[in-house]
Amino acid sequence: MKKFLFNYVIPYLLYGVVYLWCWTLRMKNLNSEAEEHIQKLTGPYILTLWHGRIFYLFYYLRNRPDYFLLISPSVDGDLLAKLARLMGYSVIRGSTFKKAVPAARSLIRVLREGQRIIIIADGSRGPRCVAQSGSIQLAGITKTPLFPMTFGAKNKAVLNTWDRFILPLPFTRCSINFGPPIHISSRSSEDLVEEKRLELESSLKQLDAESDSA
Repeated sequence: MKKFLFNYVIPYLLYGVVYLWCWTLRMKNLNSEAEEHIQKLTGPYILTLWHGRIFYLFYYLRNRPDYFLLISPSVDGDLLAKLARLMGYSVIRGSTFKKAVPAARSLIRVLREGQRIIIIADGSRGPRCVAQSGSIQLAGITKTPLFPMTFGAKNKAVLNTWDRFILPLPFTRCSINFGPPIHISSRSSEDLVEEKRLELESSLKQLDAESDSA
């Protein structure tokens, strides 16, 4: 019964709730030129964001089967994977926390096939708003640009979770924001990887501040 609910009932209910909730929101793009540049790219690229800033962007970027999401192979991941597919994404099952190497290989393969991935900058367990080096390393290995993105909401609820998950209140205005690309070579030193990791972290925090004050 639980498997039936997780596979055939709850995902569709969540899909309806997310779609109706976000349909009530008004959207303001703070950097439409950056987004247009991303959309015109013909090759692979990586989009990255904080874990706590997923909600509206999950809706905004929907119906893009060329966007691959990495989702854990847990029971909860089964539910999220079904929801992601309903929203029009492609899904890779794996974890950056456990068995990270197979997951990384899958992401590399997808990028080398010319597809795009969306990856969480601070991972599935944090620390909150501390960029991990995984997305930087993937960008270097595959020679693909890495684009930070975020959203803010005029009126919102901030959940008491490790990531301070942001839920925009219905009928409020959301501000989406995209940053300039981060490039790194495939043979970068550890110092350069750390420099680019800090650049990503700084860029995301700046985008957050701009979006929250818009």
